[in-house]
Amino acid sequence: MAVKIRLQRHGSKKRPFYFIVVADARAPRDGKFIQKIGTYNPLTVPATIQLDRQKALEWLHKGAQPTDTVRRILSFKGVLYLKHLLRGVKLGLFDEATAMVKFQKWHEEHEATIKRRTEEHRKTQRARRSSAPPVRRVDQRDQSSA
Repeated sequence: MAVKIRLQRHGSKKRPFYFIVVADARAPRDGKFIQKIGTYNPLTVPATIQLDRQKALEWLHKGAQPTDTVRRILSFKGVLYLKHLLRGVKLGLFDEATAMVKFQKWHEEHEATIKRRTEEHRKTQRARRSSAPPVRRVDQRDQSSA
């Protein structure tokens, strides 16, 4: 049985909200699944992602294949990097404590980058709101005489 980690769409029309699920590849997109491992909301800025990192890592070790979008989400959350580090531990390149230190360092840098980007986005949004000229309403009388 081929197992995939993929998105399951929820939410109303034009308001998507996704569950990140582990499912049989033959099952329909919004149908039966094996386990729910997280959520993804693309409508918020930045997109809200909640993921059980341990469950995702377990399924990747079992051979589950993520779809392209889920692969990007897993990469963004550091699951693929953690899998890479644990592979190095298994091969004897370094011990597990060193792997966790490397992952913690990456995670802190990543969180700082996300925070910086969020702040930049908020500043640009405030600047757009304050610099936008007021909209004047044009009457039909003014247009007909011109």
